[in-house]
Parts: sequence; structure tokens; C-alpha cells
Amino acid sequence: MKTLSQTWFTEGFIDFELKKYTLLAYLQEVNRFFGQNKLYPQLADIIFHYNNLVHFRENKKILQDQFPRKLTGIQLEKLQLLYEQIIEDDELMRELEQIIHFSTNCIKKVIDEGTDIYEFVESGLSIGPVGLVPLDNQEGYFFLSQGNSKDTLVYQYRLSIFEKHDEQYRSIRTTFIASWYRDLVNTYEQIKSDLIKQYKSLPNPAVYLIESKLKYPLEETILPIAKRSLVRYLSQPAA
Repeated sequence: MKTLSQTWFTEGFIDFELKKYTLLAYLQEVNRFFGQNKLYPQLADIIFHYNNLVHFRENKKILQDQFPRKLTGIQLEKLQLLYEQIIEDDELMRELEQIIHFSTNCIKKVIDEGTDIYEFVESGLSIGPVGLVPLDNQEGYFFLSQGNSKDTLVYQYRLSIFEKHDEQYRSIRTTFIASWYRDLVNTYEQIKSDLIKQYKSLPNPAVYLIESKLKYPLEETILPIAKRSLVRYLSQPAA
């Protein structure tokens, strides 16, 4: 897939037509993946570039707060120095502003398209417990089933909390366990029972079922959306 560097809009010759075609070629490739219902990593990538452009335009430290691991300190310093040089050149600044204005509008449209796909996939998901759920649901398993398939993918999950700018966020780590074929005997409840017998480290695990009405690409779409949906489900206060 065609990619853009983190500072593509300021690299080399700053020319509107050149940067426009560079961006459009990249977005065409992103749209090709979206047309196949493949969202990741493309959706996260274009959101990164959109935020990068907006922050540069607003003369803030590029992604220092939002994406501290994306740019090194040297890269940040380089961008800041470049910005200071550009604002002293009126003609160059106008060219760059034109590039940024065009690029943010184009990228925003593609982000909206990706978001629409995300929301459609998410709206077709259902999440619920399999059997009784223990008080501690920070670690356990989730079953992932799509469409009419009898195959059930089993993942172990673990939630964790991290702080960022005095706010707490929840993240999820997952490990693929196995794929079970589901039938009249091998039900979700039976799969849970088999897991408990096979993996003694979790004698009383929380287990959740995530079902999708339609089938989507696993790694690129359904799995990342399912994981985010499960985090949100588990973050809801108990009724």
C-alpha cells in the first residue's frame, strides 16, 4: 500500500500540484481498502495525518500530546524549526496553507467514509455474557462469530488502565486461543466448559460472546471493532 511519511506535506519541494497528486494517490489506495471493508490500519493512519495537518496549521507542537510515540524528539524539533522558517516566507506560507486546506478537506471526506463503515459494522454486533459472569471481569475470554459460520474464534483478553494527561483510559490485550466448530453438542456453553478444563489459570473466567450479523475481514475490520466494542461494554456501570 502507498503510504505517506509523517511530514509529507513539508518534505522536498513545497508545491501545491505536486502535493495534491501525492495525497490523491494515497487516498485512492485507502479507498480501495475501504471498498473491500478493510478499515485497519488505514483508518487510523488517515486520522493521524489529518490531526498532523491540523496541529501544524494551528502552530502547535506536532502530535506531542496525542501521539507521543509517533514522532521522536528530533523530528518534533525539526518540524518546529521548519515552521519557524516557513512563516518568514510569505509566498511559501501561502503555498503550504493551500496544501493543508486542500488536504484536510480531502482527508476528512475519506475519514467520514471509513467512519460510516465502522459504525455500520459496529451496529451489527451483539455482545453478551456466556453463563454467569464473576465479579472480576478484567480478564477472561470472548467468542467471535460472524454471519452463518459455525466456526467460533476464541480469544483471551485482559483489560488494563493507563493514565494520560490526568485522565484514565482502558486498553485491551488479546491472545488468540483456538477456533471451535459449533454444533448442537458443542454449544457456546460447552466451549466455555472446555476452556475451563483446558486452561487452569482461569478457573472461573468471564466469557462473552460477540456476534456479527455479516462477515467482514477479520484482522482489518471485525476484530479491532469487536475489541473496542467489548472495552466499551465492560466499561459500562453495572445495572
